[in-house]
Amino acid sequence: MRLLKNCDNMSSQEKKEAEDFAKWLLDVGEGLTDGDEPGFLQLPQKCCIPPDSDDAVEQLINAIYPDIKALSSNEDVRCKYFAERAILAPRNACIDELNQKILDMLPGDEKIFLSADTALDDDGQNIDTFPVEYLNKIPVTNFPLHKTALKIGCPIILLRNLDHTSGLCNGTRLLITQLGERVIEGKILTGSHAGNIVFIPRIALTTKSVNGLPFVLRRVQFPVRLAFGMTINKSQGQSLKHVGLDLITPVFAHGQLYTGLSRATDAPNIRILLDDSPAG
Repeated sequence: MRLLKNCDNMSSQEKKEAEDFAKWLLDVGEGLTDGDEPGFLQLPQKCCIPPDSDDAVEQLINAIYPDIKALSSNEDVRCKYFAERAILAPRNACIDELNQKILDMLPGDEKIFLSADTALDDDGQNIDTFPVEYLNKIPVTNFPLHKTALKIGCPIILLRNLDHTSGLCNGTRLLITQLGERVIEGKILTGSHAGNIVFIPRIALTTKSVNGLPFVLRRVQFPVRLAFGMTINKSQGQSLKHVGLDLITPVFAHGQLYTGLSRATDAPNIRILLDDSPAG
């Protein structure tokens, strides 16, 4: 019988840091705190970006997306680059602004896609009393934006289940390879279908009563959003080597913080941007 030696390239210091982080992460998940005041959690100082910096947001972007302004146009290079990194935040409002900021930094021509929005009653009949401009401005969770700006070579996340057999599921991240008027061609970034070329059509999405609107909003748009950043809730199931946490808007609960932190496969590559909370 041949014995195989288990080769481990991690140093003893790296092992200890990984074990300490894993234990700390479990404490976060269980709601345990270690700050100076009850109910406060002390974050690892080396992971935190000083909140009083004038360019704190840029520091976060540069830490997670280094050299993005000079990123190669090669599809394979971009797929690997974007597959292993993302910035997470508690709310869509934070993410939308961040996504646009990073898209502006990415080389390439931007293309704008506008949705067709209508208000419907419970019977599916059009309601003409609401101006289209008002409907366009309504933000809905897990809905595409009315004005969706995209570039070839940028990452997007799918917001609906379209075809499970092809890997087009809610939460799938893709790299855009072509932009048409009625269809997007993309390459799946992660999972068992990684590398597959797929097509995403414009579809009609409708709101439900839980969205709190006094009518049904029907939006015809590509069911995607930019995925440089995503909400912490949307990131569930993702595994990332480089994780940024934009916590200028605080998380709702320790469980949400745990979800964001646990997306990272490599603890030293986590960067956290806070507001006025102590960085620990």
